[in-house]
This record gives sequence, C-alpha cells and structure tokens, in this order.
Amino acid sequence: MTLPAFLFFSLVGILYGTLFHLWRGGNAGRLLLYVLLGWSGFWVGHFLGGYLRWMFWHFGAVNFGMATLVSLVFLALGYWLGKEQT
Repeated sequence: MTLPAFLFFSLVGILYGTLFHLWRGGNAGRLLLYVLLGWSGFWVGHFLGGYLRWMFWHFGAVNFGMATLVSLVFLALGYWLGKEQT
C-alpha cells in the first residue's frame, strides 16, 4: 500500500467519524471518540477482510467494503457503549 492511499483512506475513516458525530451530536469529546472509532474501524476492517479473505468493493489497494462495514460497526458499538443513563 502506498503512502497516498494510506493517507486518503485514513481521511475516509475520519470522515465516517465526523459524519456520525453530525448525525448523533455530542460534545468535543464525543467527536474525538467517533473520529478515533471511525478511523480504527476502517483499518481493522481492511486488515480483517484481507485476513479472512472476505473482499468486496475494492478501491485500489483497499478493501473498501469490509472497511466501511467494520467502521460502521465500531461507531455503532461506541455510541451504544457511550450512552449516558438517565
């Protein structure tokens, strides 16, 4: 994987986190949490898809489909675990 591909797709993972924050709202701490979850979920999904050989929707050297799916799962779990009890 090239450095430009890594940087571009890292931005995609960060974009997922910021879009999730715009949708669900929250403070700056939540924004940081969602950005980190979106970014880490994207790369975990990419490497997990390669390891398990579940590859769909390739975009260059990145398994974009699996990365997107795992990133959304990370964001949903982070939101669910981070909910405040009222």
